[in-house]
Amino acid sequence: MTISIQGVSVSRGIAIGKVHIVQHDQLEVPEYTILNSQINDELSRFNNAIADARQQLRAIRDHIPNSTRVDVSAFIDTHLLMLEDITLTEEPKRVIKERSCNAEWALKLQRDALVNVFNEMADTYLSTRRDDVDHVVNRILRVLLKQKPLLHEVPDDHLKNRIIVADDLTPADTVLMQHYGITAFATEFGGPTSHTAILARSLGIPAVVGLHSARRFFKNEDLVIMDGSTGMLLIEPNRLIKSYYEKRQREVKRYYSSLRKLKSAPTESADGIPITLTANIELPKDFETVRDVGAKGVGLYRTEFLYMNRETPPNEDEHFETYLNVLKALRGLPLTIRTLDLGADKQVDGAGSQAGKLRSNPALGLRAIRLCLKEPGLFRPQLRAILRASAHGLVKIMIPMLTNIQEMQQVLKMVEDIKIDLDNCSIAYDSDIEIGGMIEVPAAAICADIFAKKLDFISIGTNDLIQYTMAIDRVNDEVNYLYDPLHPAVLRLINTIIKAGKKANIPVSMCGEMAGEKIYTKLLLGLGLRELSVHTASLLEIKKIINNTNIDELSSIIKKVLNTSSGAEVNLLLQHLNTKQSS
Repeated sequence: MTISIQGVSVSRGIAIGKVHIVQHDQLEVPEYTILNSQINDELSRFNNAIADARQQLRAIRDHIPNSTRVDVSAFIDTHLLMLEDITLTEEPKRVIKERSCNAEWALKLQRDALVNVFNEMADTYLSTRRDDVDHVVNRILRVLLKQKPLLHEVPDDHLKNRIIVADDLTPADTVLMQHYGITAFATEFGGPTSHTAILARSLGIPAVVGLHSARRFFKNEDLVIMDGSTGMLLIEPNRLIKSYYEKRQREVKRYYSSLRKLKSAPTESADGIPITLTANIELPKDFETVRDVGAKGVGLYRTEFLYMNRETPPNEDEHFETYLNVLKALRGLPLTIRTLDLGADKQVDGAGSQAGKLRSNPALGLRAIRLCLKEPGLFRPQLRAILRASAHGLVKIMIPMLTNIQEMQQVLKMVEDIKIDLDNCSIAYDSDIEIGGMIEVPAAAICADIFAKKLDFISIGTNDLIQYTMAIDRVNDEVNYLYDPLHPAVLRLINTIIKAGKKANIPVSMCGEMAGEKIYTKLLLGLGLRELSVHTASLLEIKKIINNTNIDELSSIIKKVLNTSSGAEVNLLLQHLNTKQSS
């Protein structure tokens, strides 16, 4: 009998193969007291475990083929950096000395403290970094507890063409398994913004997460079909089902192969309307993928990684060198830098003195531009560095989470003051640098016409806009069913923002996840959006839809969409919209 299991899709594609279940042994962390005379030996044992864990990760990184994209090794580098972070390497030693306890227990206490901080983070992407803390800590614990190497870290061909089923996977697990030839993976935990999910998309591995205790339905050697587009897994499919998915697998392969031909083609609707497609990037190393897919620049460069895994904020020169390296790699393509989007509630390291104060409702607290304006010592070095970098390429500044006009005026005044200071120091910059704002708060969306009069461009951040509009936490399993991009309120706000930009004659882009979902592309074009910034893995597919869409023919359905009273009605109209003009 065929069993169907539903999870959360994080990386598309069809995979057919036999299951290999990865068992991460449950680590039982002992707690015991040591004598004062044993403390130095315990400290040495802890230091040696850190060194061994570092060596293991370096060995994994060395197994990555030279042909693999550089952003893949960056995930391993992130874990290596965490092994240099004093919050993991020094704080447990302080606990060992103060409490006369064993190294394993000291590390567990510090792990718990760090995870509690990450759990308070409002930003979904950053809150899932707690998984990375767990992955690194567990690697150290395995060394301390003298556990044998995990089976999937032993290099042989037993994983080739297998679909991995696990409770969770680390980026190191994923890289190794891909190197050993796995065809897909499914996990009980994790989300679409975890490092492992991002890595799966970068590597092109079909992946499903959030199976929630479904691992008990699988056993080794089961034949499984995974549909990475829908998040569905089929255990022991019958002959007809298998034949159907084998056909789909061949079709998907041909489809993605054909997309590569679009890399150099212009992005233009079937009725001749030009559309700008840019890329969202996380790390400086991501620039290679920008050029690989023919993106017209970077529409969103997140700078939060500059502040991670360190005790103090990056200084102006660190910012400048990072931006300069990205500009050199982009070779003339425009770069939109989003200023720091962290908050006092969601920062464990280098984000200033306010960053240590947690609040019970972090999403509504001191974050993004609010934190930056309260902590100019944190904000000014970044602005100065961006301005300095603008002398070396086409750079734009984007301010996140604007809520009222006073915030925008403060930012513009600060930029003008820095320009005067740079002039006095004879430091070059682009005097006409464009400054834009992210509209991701309902208050800003409603007042978009006011912001549009003062800014050079605006960008719609749908992730937060939907979350704030619907008053829900999209990573909370109990309410995330309410996270609905098609809710009439959300669509009306998006429409309001686009109209405000048109009236002020400034560009309006969208850089949230909604922009990279192909089911919304025609809807957004019909609403008047002409610039989209998406993950590089989605860009060519979005481009194909744009090039096969007659925008003028969408107007009648769009009018109905904006006059509907429920998301369900919009969804029906959207289905009609997407089938009306077949691509």
